[in-house]
Amino acid sequence: MRIARFSIDGNVAFGAVEGDKPDELVLDIIKGIPFADFELSGTKVPVSKVRLLPPVLPNKVVAFGRNYAEHARELGNEVPEAPFAFFKPSTSVIGPGDDIQYPSFSEELHHEAELAVVIGRMCREVPRDRVRDVIFGYTCANDITARDVQRREKQWARAKGFDTSCPLGPWVETGLDLEQASDLTVQLTVNGEQRQLGRTSEMIHSIEDLIVNISEAMTLLPGDVILTGTPAGVGPLNVGDEVAVTIEGIGTLTNKVVKRG
Repeated sequence: MRIARFSIDGNVAFGAVEGDKPDELVLDIIKGIPFADFELSGTKVPVSKVRLLPPVLPNKVVAFGRNYAEHARELGNEVPEAPFAFFKPSTSVIGPGDDIQYPSFSEELHHEAELAVVIGRMCREVPRDRVRDVIFGYTCANDITARDVQRREKQWARAKGFDTSCPLGPWVETGLDLEQASDLTVQLTVNGEQRQLGRTSEMIHSIEDLIVNISEAMTLLPGDVILTGTPAGVGPLNVGDEVAVTIEGIGTLTNKVVKRG
């Protein structure tokens, strides 16, 4: 099931996405919230008539860097022996169609296409054989990075945590099992030109590794998001660019870069 979060007439709701053709998609509005038992209301609205929002509002976004060997090498970094985590604040999250605002303190903005894992239940110290039980689903993410700031400041809080630096969407796909999610095509285009192409099977540390690693240290809550790393091909974004992340079996997340107002 594809579960989207959306607004219509000033109200926010979740809905199950039905249909295959982009111009014919409809939402069956969910009674309640998707992290608990819920029912479909049977009330349907065309996706074209709503504004899609970030599919979840995470308490925290835990991101893992340098999790694809070729990406680590393209930036001149060593491949980490253990998962390498950092955080993006909830205020960095935007949804499909929302603008990425080019930060005033950077002159080198980069795209990073990623598979995002959405946590479905409160959990801590998750054993490897229970990882699949805590996963709600998967969505597309773009770990927007002020690369010059990342190099200059060493700490990544500003470089990767500024407002609008974490596009998520367009919805959460709950129908993929862990094995499927571990071998999906991840690609990114800028203005229709392909920049990144890889597979989640190329990760150094698996989805299980990442969730086991971070849940050893902290409690994960329903709606929290795990970013699993980006394949090679990261590069610059300019004001006016349209950037699209497409992940096999999930969908396409599209955003435009604008000058920060």
